[in-house]
Parts: sequence; structure tokens; C-alpha cells
Amino acid sequence: MLFFDLDGTLLDSNGIWLQIDIEFLEQHGISPVPEDYTDFVSRNSFNASAVFTKERFQLSMTTHQIVARWQEMAREHYARHLPLKPGARELLEELVRRGERLSVVTSCMPHLCASALERHGITNLFRSIHYSHLLGIEKSDPDLFRQVARLEGLAPQDCVLLDDSPDYCAAAKEAGWQVWGVHDPLFDHRAQEFSALCGPDRYLKNLTSYLSLQ
Repeated sequence: MLFFDLDGTLLDSNGIWLQIDIEFLEQHGISPVPEDYTDFVSRNSFNASAVFTKERFQLSMTTHQIVARWQEMAREHYARHLPLKPGARELLEELVRRGERLSVVTSCMPHLCASALERHGITNLFRSIHYSHLLGIEKSDPDLFRQVARLEGLAPQDCVLLDDSPDYCAAAKEAGWQVWGVHDPLFDHRAQEFSALCGPDRYLKNLTSYLSLQ
């Protein structure tokens, strides 16, 4: 069974999160965005990132308020503006035509993910959607992928993840999954690491190349 990440893999959304980081921190008098901050939030979920943000900058907001503000800033983009990554729709439709079973496994907040999938008309291409937020496990934790495999009634080796994050691919690989890296500019500085993790033939420069490698 094939499992797709959303942000940065199917949806061209990583850039908007960098912009939200800039705008949110500027509202609290913090500029520029520290490199260690961007590195952390690109690796972790909303909730973990909110805890880190509160502690890193000693904000008076609660973590719930931070997450709510991020969601407010993101809602319009997910529902109306963010495009699919090039080739995403064509790949998904062809895989379904071939009889493949598809799922989403994401650290994106459920309502943001759902609104983006619905806007692009691809929700019905997936048999299931697994949210790390609802499962209560960070996507960087291999236990998330073990739990998803159990929920689908699959052996780990029968699960294939396509993801733009080297950390999430590493977690899935530790859980026994097969992993394919998907290029996104956010992780350009880790391209060699990513290629070594997945194998050079499993680090996709674009989504449509996946079909030619099958």
C-alpha cells in the first residue's frame, strides 16, 4: 500500500509555512527567524512546534493559542490558494487506475488537510487518511508508522511511504517501511543525506518519475 505525505510532497505548501513563521515571529518582535527555529519546526508537528516556540521565545501565549493563531493564518491558503506539486494529480490518478491502494499519512492539522484535498478534488483517491495529531504520536516517531500499519492490517514491509522530509522517511524506515524521498527545496541542504537514506534511485526529483521506476 502506498502512503503519501501532504505538505511538501503532494501539496506545494512548505513555502507558506516559512512565510507564516516569519510573520508570526515578527508580530512578537523577533526578526529574522533563527535558523535553529526553522530546522526544528520543519521536523516536528504543530503541537511540538508550539511548545518549542513558547519556550524558545518565552511567549506569554499558551501553546493552544499559538496553534490556533497558526491555523488562522494558514486556513485561507489551504482552502483557496496552495497548488498541488507538479505531477501530483497525474501520479495519483494513474496509480488508482492501476489498482494501487493509496493513503495519506500527515502531520498537517486535519481541517487544513481536508480542505486542501477537497479543493483539488482528490479526496476520493485515498482509501484512508492518518493524522499524527489524532493518533497522538509525532510523525518523527517510528511508532506512528507501526500504528498506521496495524490500523491498515499490513505488515510494515508492505507499506511504502513517499515523503519530502528525511526525518519522517527515517522514522518510517526504522519501523520497517519502504521509503521514497520526494524533492522539496526546503530540504535541499540535506539532499545527500536523503539520497543515502532512501537510495539514489528512490530520491525523486519529481513525482511523475515514480511511475518510470516501477
